[in-house]
Amino acid sequence: QVQLVESGGGLVQAGGSLRLSCAASGRTFSDYTMAWFRQTPGKEREFVAAIKWSGDRTYYTDAVKGRFTISREHAKNVAYLQMNSLEPEDTAVYYCATDRAVRRTVIISLPAGYDYWGQGTQVTVSS
Repeated sequence: QVQLVESGGGLVQAGGSLRLSCAASGRTFSDYTMAWFRQTPGKEREFVAAIKWSGDRTYYTDAVKGRFTISREHAKNVAYLQMNSLEPEDTAVYYCATDRAVRRTVIISLPAGYDYWGQGTQVTVSS
């Protein structure tokens, strides 16, 4: 059974930083691209960042480029999202997810490309 558990969310002032973690189990972690999405009430889930299964390629939505960094540790089965220079617009529930396909050669930014999701962690940025 695949499980993803996010942690690290919280309340932070604008300009501050948070690091989200996603602990994965039940799947060969190193075979799957990992991604972070976020969602606010009444809106669709939005792609934030992804890191290829091999760890050698990352992809970010324009809104977070230069501020967020995605990484992964295969030995610990954990993916991270380091978020710096946070803005009130970053306020959302953040979800990690694993790709549907094993060792996909490209990074997918659509939620339909991911089959397992964590429960989400709330990030609130005050102005």
